[in-house]
Amino acid sequence: MIRLSAILLALFALLPVGVHAADYPTKPVTIIVPYPPGGTADIFARYIAEGMNKAWKQDVIVQDHPGAGGNIASGQVAHAKADGYTLLLGTSGSNAVNPNLYKNMPYDAAKQMTVVATVASTANVLVVGPNSKAKSVKDLLAMARANPGKVTYASSGNGSVLHLSGVMLANKANVKMIHVPYKGTPPALLDVMAGRVDMMIANGPSVVGNVKAGKLKALAVTTAKRADALPNVPTMIQAGVPGYDLSSWFAIMGPSAIPKAVKEKINKTVNAILALDKTKKRFAAIGAAPLSMGVDQSGAFFQSELKKWGKLVQISGAKVD
Repeated sequence: MIRLSAILLALFALLPVGVHAADYPTKPVTIIVPYPPGGTADIFARYIAEGMNKAWKQDVIVQDHPGAGGNIASGQVAHAKADGYTLLLGTSGSNAVNPNLYKNMPYDAAKQMTVVATVASTANVLVVGPNSKAKSVKDLLAMARANPGKVTYASSGNGSVLHLSGVMLANKANVKMIHVPYKGTPPALLDVMAGRVDMMIANGPSVVGNVKAGKLKALAVTTAKRADALPNVPTMIQAGVPGYDLSSWFAIMGPSAIPKAVKEKINKTVNAILALDKTKKRFAAIGAAPLSMGVDQSGAFFQSELKKWGKLVQISGAKVD
């Protein structure tokens, strides 16, 4: 009898997990953004939070916690209670590049974090100043070959996705260019516009407006498919760089140990938001595209991205610590 009671107690102890998973969320959910307000990650976080709020009839709060290239916020979420109430708007830079770039990470990315639902992918765009002599990628590479080590490319920082995008171009085109790192994208683009730096491969949403305004010239997008926001701009492959296919991604992430049922509910809600026509139009206007995957596929995607960016970091030789 005592043994049966012990078994029943053990079974009942498991019930709250199932109940909470089914009723989730029963209190406000927080989505932490690892960058300052107003950036691309913040835009996506607030859009998804608004959709979750409507679907769940529950407050979904967005908080921006910048610092250490996104490591502070990511570490905070990785060590949070794995109940789905503290999430991260993760990115390829903060969560796939950084674990391969920083020697001393505040968490184990491959074991402690996972992608619960992918949100969007954005093409990066190779841009030059409005007065640049380069009218195409071929022109730019010809300049680099004629002047080895003199053509410069800007990035938002050493080891960033944008830095590694430039490394990939130089590697695939077999040219030598000089990397000029900045503290963020805005100051880097200002110098590209002014002609102080020859080029930059920048995140689509940060340059689409300036390209359309004539402040920058777009020579190529980095994805295998043209960007809807810049339909007349060729892909890097079309521009003469075989095999160049690279995009930045944004996703809802959380501790790996979040119950599967909670992950499924978050994933289902995000995918429903992404399927809306207004979402597709809004994302396309800033050079992004909805990125929908199931829970298992999202987790596998994250692990593969860790490996992919790890190889690029190794090629680049970039170090931060």
